[in-house]
Amino acid sequence: MEDKAALLNQLRIDRTEPPGPGSGRIWIVVAALVVIGAAVGGWFWLRSSDIPVRVVQPQPVADAGAASAGSILDASGYVVARRQATVASKITGKMVELDIEEGDHVQEGQVIARLDDSNVRAALAAAHAQLDFAKAGLAETEVNLANARRDFDRQTSLVKGHFVSQAALDNSKTSMDALTAQLATQRSNIEVAQRNVEVADRNLADTIVRAPFAGIVTVKAAQPGEIVSPLSAGGGFTRTGIGTIVDMDSLEIQVDVNENFINRVEPAQKVTAKLNAYADWQIPGHVIAVIPTADRSKGTVTVRIALDQKDPRILPEMGVRVSFLAGTSSEGDAKPVPGLSLPSDAVQVSGSVGVVYVVHDSTVERRAIKLGASSSNQVTVLSGLQPGERIAIGDFARLKDGVRIRIEN
Repeated sequence: MEDKAALLNQLRIDRTEPPGPGSGRIWIVVAALVVIGAAVGGWFWLRSSDIPVRVVQPQPVADAGAASAGSILDASGYVVARRQATVASKITGKMVELDIEEGDHVQEGQVIARLDDSNVRAALAAAHAQLDFAKAGLAETEVNLANARRDFDRQTSLVKGHFVSQAALDNSKTSMDALTAQLATQRSNIEVAQRNVEVADRNLADTIVRAPFAGIVTVKAAQPGEIVSPLSAGGGFTRTGIGTIVDMDSLEIQVDVNENFINRVEPAQKVTAKLNAYADWQIPGHVIAVIPTADRSKGTVTVRIALDQKDPRILPEMGVRVSFLAGTSSEGDAKPVPGLSLPSDAVQVSGSVGVVYVVHDSTVERRAIKLGASSSNQVTVLSGLQPGERIAIGDFARLKDGVRIRIEN
């Protein structure tokens, strides 16, 4: 049996083939493809990790402006309007028309409100009637006086002929004198009546409220149907003002300077102002005057500052920070200070200094710069950059010193 099993095992076909000479090459090709794919993927990954930026070059400017001078004193204050008015009516009445809204531009003399004038018109008609009555009485008195004078003349001639007594002549003269006095009274009554007409006309004109000067309406304080009055009636039911008008051309800055440092401030001294609402915007200005009195409770002196640049963004009562500049005066001849100009979105601003990222091939260098005057879209660089250097504009949260970048158009 064992011999038969051995014979059967010899008759079985072995289907396993020895490895051919090409099998090792296939594995080498597969490994090479994997390595190439990993390299390509790594290149694309590194490419996608580069920070995209735009590149700008600083432009030279002939004069970097007044901000090149160092600040010797900082103070805070507010924008105020030297010319503003809360407009009210001159008489008490019910308002029937209001033609203003907040933000409206008005011209001097423009009608902004009307009051109910029915009672005033009735008073004006009565004044005209009184004037007509006085004129009629004057005409009657003039006729009677003329007749009394003729009677006096007759009585005088009759007395000379001894046809009437002296008493009759005296009575005639008395009547003539009484009518003369009455005529003077009538003329005075006419003058009084004319003055009453003028008062009624003025009251009628006062029912129309006009703008005292050109400006912008900042407050609307009353509504049609409310009673307005120049005097407060108490209880909160009577409006004493219709609206507030501000002359935007009269805006200036008022700051409180500690009295210990007021010797650093002088008239015509140049300043730069920064609104709290626009911290990166430097507004040039100069000192108008130092108010010659101090606040005992705060130990400060108020300084008035003119704005050399007008802009619709500057509004009354805005908070502002003012830097008084050393050795500058609006009356002096300052030498121009050269500098470079950059777009504001290329600079991280922090006060009078800033940070930019200078491009070197595919990396950037973080560099601090000194800033001068600036506007809403441009920043003046006083030092720290050279003409021709390239500056990166991108996501400042990702830009760091030495980081790789990808320049885009």
